[in-house]
Amino acid sequence: MPARFTALVDSLPATVPFVGPEAQERVRGRPFRARIGANENGFGASPMAVAAMAAAAAEAWKYCDPESHDLRHALAAAHGVTPAHVMVGEGIDGLLGLVVRLVVEPGTPVVTSLGAYPTFAYHVAGFGGRLVTVPYHDDREDPEALLAAVRRTGAPLVYFANPDNPMGTWWSAEAVAELVAALPTHTLLLLDEAYAEFAPAGVSPRLAPDDPRVLRLRTFSKAHGLAGIRVGFAVGAPAVIAAFDKIRNHFGVNRIGQAGALAALGDGDHLVRVRAAVSAARSRIAALARANGLLPLPSATNFVTVDCGRDGAHARRVLDALLARDVFVRMPGVAPLDRCIRVGCGRPEELDVLEQEWPAALSAATAAASG
Repeated sequence: MPARFTALVDSLPATVPFVGPEAQERVRGRPFRARIGANENGFGASPMAVAAMAAAAAEAWKYCDPESHDLRHALAAAHGVTPAHVMVGEGIDGLLGLVVRLVVEPGTPVVTSLGAYPTFAYHVAGFGGRLVTVPYHDDREDPEALLAAVRRTGAPLVYFANPDNPMGTWWSAEAVAELVAALPTHTLLLLDEAYAEFAPAGVSPRLAPDDPRVLRLRTFSKAHGLAGIRVGFAVGAPAVIAAFDKIRNHFGVNRIGQAGALAALGDGDHLVRVRAAVSAARSRIAALARANGLLPLPSATNFVTVDCGRDGAHARRVLDALLARDVFVRMPGVAPLDRCIRVGCGRPEELDVLEQEWPAALSAATAAASG
C-alpha cells in the first residue's frame, strides 16, 4: 500500500537543509581534521553546564519539566522581562517551525532574504507558505526591502537575522528598531539573534517586550557551546508566547538540556572566555584569508565569510579542495553570496590545519578550473 501523505508533502523534496559533517565523514571514510563549518563553538560548554548535565543524566528516567519553569524564570530575569514573555524550545530551528505553523497556511506570503538561513524557508515550504524573497545589499540583509515586500504582499511573517548567517554582517540597534517601528500591525517579525553574544555593542536593540509585532530568538548553541542539546528560546509579548502552548511538543526540551542551559546561563566567566577566543580566531582567519589573496568580510559572529574573488563555481572548487584536505567548511547557496566560503572560529590547532592546507586548496581550485 502506498503511504497516504498529503498532497503538500507529496509535492516536497526529501531534503535536509544542512548535510552534517558526520554524514560527510561516513562518505569519505575518515574524520575531518578541522571541523570549522557548522558554526559550532569548538571551545566547548561551561564546565558548570557539563557537570549539571552529568547530574541530570542520573535522573533521565524522569520526564522533563514540560514548562521549563526554572530555565524560563532565569531567562526572564536575565532579559528583564517576566516568564510570560519567554518560551523555551528545541533550538531556534524548532521554534521557527512552531512559529510558521502558528502563522502560515497554504499560500500565505512570507518574507525573507534570498540566501538567508535556509531552515526558515524549509519550514515555510513544509506548511505550504509562499516565500517572497528580497536580495541582500552589500552582503547584508536589506531591512528597507524586507519592509517594502511586507507592505506589497501583506505578509503576516517576516524573517530577519541580526547578526546574519551566512554572511556574518550586521545592522545597528537603531536600524532594527526602525524596522520594528515601521511594521504593519498584522505582521510578526522573527528577529533571529543566534549570534548576539558575539556582536559588538550597539547591535541588540531595546524593544518593548509587549510589542506583538516582534519575536526575538536566541540559542544556547553558539556562545554557550551547547549545540548538541538543542535548547533555544523566544522572547515576545505574552499573547504571542502563550500561543506556543497550543501546538508545541511539551516534552521536547529534555531534562538534561534544561539543566545544562540553566547552568550555562549562570556562568558569565565562561562566556567572557569564549568571546575572547572567538575574537582571536576571527582575527586569525581574516589574516589567513588576506595572506592567501582573499577578502574576509567583517563579522559579528563566530565565523568569517571569505570572498573568494570570483563566482560560485570557483568558491565551490575552493570548498571541495578544502574538504579533500580534511577541512570542513561551508558556503552560501545563492548568488552572489555564493562567491564566498564560510570559515568557523575553530580552536588554534584547527586553524593550524587551515593555514597549512589553504594555499594548496586554492592552487587545486585554480587548476581544476583550467583543466
